[in-house]
Amino acid sequence: MTKADIVYNIARQTGIDKVTISTCIEAFTKNISDSLAAGVPVYLRGFGSFILKTRKEKLGRNISQNTSLVIPEHKIAAFKPSTKLAVRVK
Repeated sequence: MTKADIVYNIARQTGIDKVTISTCIEAFTKNISDSLAAGVPVYLRGFGSFILKTRKEKLGRNISQNTSLVIPEHKIAAFKPSTKLAVRVK
């Protein structure tokens, strides 16, 4: 499912025009992105959590040059589904 599919489905279910829904979805995703960039997790009760996970420093390989390099510790965004969502998906 794409963002356009989501906009279409919400517009059909609510009767709100697609432009307004698209603007709301853009604002929603921007707020989540900004919060994670600031190091603040986002919790959506009944749906799940957008959190930051820390990856430890590790040794990687550059296959084309056959050399080793150190990949520094870094953070990644992750989604953890709520129990309700996990049960529904199963």
